[in-house]
Parts: sequence; structure tokens; C-alpha cells
Amino acid sequence: MRFSRAAVLAVTLAALFVPAAANAAPAAAGRGPGRTVTLPVRDALAGLPVLDEDRTGYRRAAFKHWVDADKDGCNTRAEVLKAEAVIAPEQGVRCRLTGGEWYSPYDDRYLQGPRRLDIDHLVPLAEAWDSGASAWTAAEREAYANDLGDGRALIAVSATSNRSKADQDPTTWLPPAVGYRCQYVTDWIADKTRWTLSVDPSEEAALAQTLSRCPNTPVTVTLAR
Repeated sequence: MRFSRAAVLAVTLAALFVPAAANAAPAAAGRGPGRTVTLPVRDALAGLPVLDEDRTGYRRAAFKHWVDADKDGCNTRAEVLKAEAVIAPEQGVRCRLTGGEWYSPYDDRYLQGPRRLDIDHLVPLAEAWDSGASAWTAAEREAYANDLGDGRALIAVSATSNRSKADQDPTTWLPPAVGYRCQYVTDWIADKTRWTLSVDPSEEAALAQTLSRCPNTPVTVTLAR
């Protein structure tokens, strides 16, 4: 299910990626787009730059979305909904989706029909801007906002939970479903690693506190930058 989404991302990121290297720890393989790294999540957190955040100049419109990267008639939102459906929706003209069922892990709910769901940027666009994306090109921000190459980046969740989260980081918001919190912070760190984003000091402390109650799960990330 996730692999089909990677094919879509290849169109968006073609100008940004170089051929992938074999799996290796960052110290051995270095960094760079297309490289794949695997390391324990606590090591991944320790490897993120710690910097104060700056939202100066942020505009949501600076991250163009939702796009139809592979020109198949379905934009990024629709691609995520199709990939994550528990019961597949029917696809009509211009990729109009009807019916179907989804599981929202943030609040441990099953939802019928696509209108009840939002597609959440796991690391919100404003948070990405604060953490380094303000210096990116427009093409890089578009690629981030439509990242179908890593199933952790975009997630279909209930509109209620997504709007409760808004642009908060784990300092002030964690999923209401307590059993999902370890997965959430692990995926957050993986996404920031993928895009070479920083964490601020309070965010780092909140992530470390949550991880102290979680397995030190290995994460595998293909670097986008």
C-alpha cells in the first residue's frame, strides 16, 4: 500500500534526489538526498539540530498543495485516502471518492466517507517553516507538502483530531489515543530526519520524555535533502 505512493513522489522530487546509497548509519554514509539511513530513534533524535524556531514570513501558501504529481487525475489528498483506506472507496470522474472506511489513529476511530477526514502533515507546514523550510526553494516546499514517498509524512485522520492539533508540536500536543503516542513521536523524528529539519529545545525535551516510555525502535529513512 505504501509502495504505490513512492512512485508518485518520484515525479515531484526528481530534481532533488540522487541515486540512493545502501543502508548505513549517518556517520558512515554521510548525508544527502536519496541516501537511506537506519538507526535507533533515540539516536535519530540526538542527531537533529537543536535551534530556536522562527516563524517570520510564514505563509501556508508557500507550500503548494495538493498537487497531482503523476498527472493521473488524483491529487495528493486523494492518493493518501486511497492508500490508507481500510475499505476502499469508489473512484469516480476526476478522482471523486465516495464511500470507503478509514482508521484515524490519533483518536482511535473508524470513519466512513472521505469528507470526515483531513490529510495531516505529520510535521505541520508551519512547524517545518520554523525548523528550516523557510530557507528552502519553492520546489522543495512543494515536495515536502506533497510527500508521498514516506508513509509517515502524510496521514489520513479525523478532521476533529487534525484541527485540534493544528500547527502544534509535541511540546503542546500529542494524540488523544495514548497507545499511539510512541508511534507518533517516532514518526515525527523520522520525518524531521528525512527533511533535515531542526527541533527547538522544548520540543527536543518533550520528544525525549515521551521516548523514555517507548521502545528504542530502529527507524529507516530515505533522506529528501
